Amino acid sequence: MLSVTAAARTHFPFVPHLRHSAAFRRKPSISHCRFPLRSSPSIRMSSSDSHPNPNQIIEHIVLFKVKPETDPSAVNAMITNLNGLSSLDPVLHISAGPVSRCRSNSLTFTHMLHSRYRTKTDLTAYSDHPTHVSVVSNYIKPIIEDIMAVDWVAEDFSGPADVPPGSALRLTILKLKEGSGESGKSEVLRVVSGVKEKFPSIEQLTAGENFSPGRAKGFSIGSIAVFKGMKELGELDSESELANEQKDKVREFLDGVLVLDYAVAASVQTASV
Repeated sequence: MLSVTAAARTHFPFVPHLRHSAAFRRKPSISHCRFPLRSSPSIRMSSSDSHPNPNQIIEHIVLFKVKPETDPSAVNAMITNLNGLSSLDPVLHISAGPVSRCRSNSLTFTHMLHSRYRTKTDLTAYSDHPTHVSVVSNYIKPIIEDIMAVDWVAEDFSGPADVPPGSALRLTILKLKEGSGESGKSEVLRVVSGVKEKFPSIEQLTAGENFSPGRAKGFSIGSIAVFKGMKELGELDSESELANEQKDKVREFLDGVLVLDYAVAASVQTASV
């Protein structure tokens, strides 16, 4: 296994192979992982969210590792029921399915859920929705052996909140070294947020600081790059020289990197915005 320094040097988010050797924090129990859902009519938004910022989006990611002995029908039922939550208001977008590639030798997730909300209230208040409780209890907990979640606020968001079917995502989650401080964190966020300008094939990119540390295994920065399809995402890996220039800017601040590729299935339903 590569050292942490070598991992950060070789496998920043924009290159094809990832190694991660940093020790992770204790895994959160599945029973405490919350999946944001839409509200019942009795739940009101907080006053701070009464006039949400139209240029802001909340990104929510849940990563699952399905038990290897799980019957395929149970996995399909989990995916179907997670995607069915798109009918609950006010989820702006939700999609769940198998991970195309998990670039880590320490965390081997098999499935991913990506959803978007306008406010933190929308993300947190509806985790107790009866439909959510039913899906977690009946379809997720029985077949999952590991789970991880990250959430961040995407400022200055532009474009549609729903990710079109057939799109490809590259999820990058970063763990900062202890002692990086605010300056290190700011520099990493600056570089990651500026990646879209360097790689024209990225149609949409968000990045931000994770605000749910208890479920993130020590990772503190998340980013999602949206591509037209898997072909365009794959072409990104061929631009290694430019990718190396970007990773060199933040290598000194990183203690771990997790990268996953994910394709949005053609059958995923999205809510109207």
